[in-house]
Amino acid sequence: MSDSSLSRPVVPGGDPQGPSGSPPGGIAPRPKAARPSAAKLRLKALTATLASVPITLFGLALVTFLIGRVVPIDPVLAIIGDRAPQDVVERTRLELGLDQPLYIQFWKYLGQILSGDLGRSVMTSNPVTQDIARFFPATFELATVAIIVAVLIGVPLGVWAATRQGSWIDQGVRLFCLAGHSLPVFVLGLISLLLFYATLGIAPGPGRQGIYFEGLVDERTGILTIDALLAGDMPAFRDAIWHLAQPAGVLAFFSLAYIARMTRAFMLAELKSEYVTTARAKGLSGVTIVWGHAFRNIAVPLVTVLTMTYAGLLEGAVLTETIFAWPGLGQYLTVSLLNADMNAVLGATLVVGLIYVALNLMADLLYRLLDPRVS
Repeated sequence: MSDSSLSRPVVPGGDPQGPSGSPPGGIAPRPKAARPSAAKLRLKALTATLASVPITLFGLALVTFLIGRVVPIDPVLAIIGDRAPQDVVERTRLELGLDQPLYIQFWKYLGQILSGDLGRSVMTSNPVTQDIARFFPATFELATVAIIVAVLIGVPLGVWAATRQGSWIDQGVRLFCLAGHSLPVFVLGLISLLLFYATLGIAPGPGRQGIYFEGLVDERTGILTIDALLAGDMPAFRDAIWHLAQPAGVLAFFSLAYIARMTRAFMLAELKSEYVTTARAKGLSGVTIVWGHAFRNIAVPLVTVLTMTYAGLLEGAVLTETIFAWPGLGQYLTVSLLNADMNAVLGATLVVGLIYVALNLMADLLYRLLDPRVS
């Protein structure tokens, strides 16, 4: 027996291992499947997200259509009145296609939506799309200012409370959040009007602008503060800001209480992680640990909180807009419902649903920008 044969290891039940390193029996190893690249994973996830949007919108259209057929309001009587002759009622029903099967009515309704036709409002006699385009900018202005104030105060407040867990600061922030999130928003609105307008007289009354400034600023964007700036009318701009302060402040207080509470909960969970302990052992400063490491990791779940809060404000703060006589989408939806204007109600409901879908899609895209691991 040669020396080379003695140097080869022998595996029990198999052949000696060859110099090439092949396994016993000469069976070649099965090649590992190549993992898809990060770019392909991101593209696949984005495609799946975009593909779900048409399905969601189809379901939204179906739900709004069924709502219009389930509610105990006859759309024909809402248009021509309940004292119209029976032959007029039947003729109107035929003209609207309400005598046809539901699936045919739904396909016609879907076709109208795709063409941008949401029907005509009985209350204003205008196309619903035109009414929404006129009322929505006021809600957008109010909601955007409220969410900016809520984020700028609520997020640092939640982080501050989490870094001082158990202290009087933490207890005070928790009590503040509990009050803001528990008090009904209409109570906050009424207290604000009673205190700052009726008692102290330091705030303007309800409405979007003073009587003197009504009609003085040309509507270009529908957002009164921006239109006043574009027109160079600083008195009108100050008046618009002054009227915006109270309703935006009420909504901001209600929203920042929730944002601060969720930020505190996310940050507390993150500060108990092992990497935070390691960072402290390395001597990193508290600011670097909190804002440079922990806050970056809570950014992804915090995006969901901020997005859904903003969506809730954009859908129309019904009670706040009613109390402050703010001519926004919420007030339009409320008045339309009280007047049995179902075209306006369904159109506004559909727009609210589209807002939620769009903001959910934006949040999903932000996830991938903030944290590539989501892909």
